[in-house]
Amino acid sequence: MINRQPRSVRRRTLLAGAASAAALPALAQPSGAAWPTRPIRWILGFAPGGAGDITARLMAPRLQAILGQPVLIENRPSAGGIVAAEGVARSEPDGHTLLLVTSTSSTAVAFYKTLPFDTERDFAPVGLISTFGHVLMTAPNSPYRNLSDVIAAAKARPGTVNIASIAVGTAQHLSAELFRVMAGIETVTVTYRSTPDLVNAVAAGEVAVGFETLPPILGQLGAGARVRALAISAPQRFAGLPEIPTAEEAGLAGYLAGSWNGVQAPARTPPAVIARLNAAINQVVAEPEIRNRLMEMGLQPSPGTPDALQKRLVDDTALWTRVVSEARIERQ
Repeated sequence: MINRQPRSVRRRTLLAGAASAAALPALAQPSGAAWPTRPIRWILGFAPGGAGDITARLMAPRLQAILGQPVLIENRPSAGGIVAAEGVARSEPDGHTLLLVTSTSSTAVAFYKTLPFDTERDFAPVGLISTFGHVLMTAPNSPYRNLSDVIAAAKARPGTVNIASIAVGTAQHLSAELFRVMAGIETVTVTYRSTPDLVNAVAAGEVAVGFETLPPILGQLGAGARVRALAISAPQRFAGLPEIPTAEEAGLAGYLAGSWNGVQAPARTPPAVIARLNAAINQVVAEPEIRNRLMEMGLQPSPGTPDALQKRLVDDTALWTRVVSEARIERQ
């Protein structure tokens, strides 16, 4: 059909259409006000039941109330959380797919020769949720009263004092190796498949010292417990267990080795979305009910900025990479 509009009208119409088309990409990008427009998928790289899973499920209903959209938890277990992280890295950067990032992101870079993503460049940091120290524990009837006793015994009888952790390449394993390197001792490192196996070995005296994160062994500590804590590898004592000294207080100056969890989004997620997400997470973590529940699980609530999360990731990656090299751990 022949367009019989005057030329000037047709020109104005075409210009208006072109202007609208040019504006479409900008409108398609979610802003802090428009986002979220559909349910948010929060991907976890491990099976249900652990501290990270419980944390996410505890926070999800409160985040939903603040953001106005359902927050759906998806568990994608894999070694080092690699499958989950890869899925999020390849997702649309629109703020509707998130990752519960943990300290395994740092250990994975140190332990694996290659990864299908870059832990720093392929993700946008949102913020920390919590941090938690590693407990250095021994049997209740052990002769070791502090870390100085362990170090002295290992130096007096090189190779006879053994230390233990779970799975090779984990933060717990690398923290045990960091202890060995910093203390300047020759020891045998024994790894176990699970926390119950590790606790059984420590309680039976099969190993001198065991290394495990605080949350899964919290119930094993205290009066009448199966294991006795020598120290916690954190800058300060944990408020829920004030009787447990820090590693520095117990005899190894400068020894710090902790774990953490937080939230990442795909790289190039709009800054306004990151800002709203960070504010929502910090608000939830600061709520007394959520904060108290985290503390009950052995987690130290640690709300903060996206930059603080990124710094923790970068610093820990550098630390564990150095430990793998100095301890001569074979990379996978």
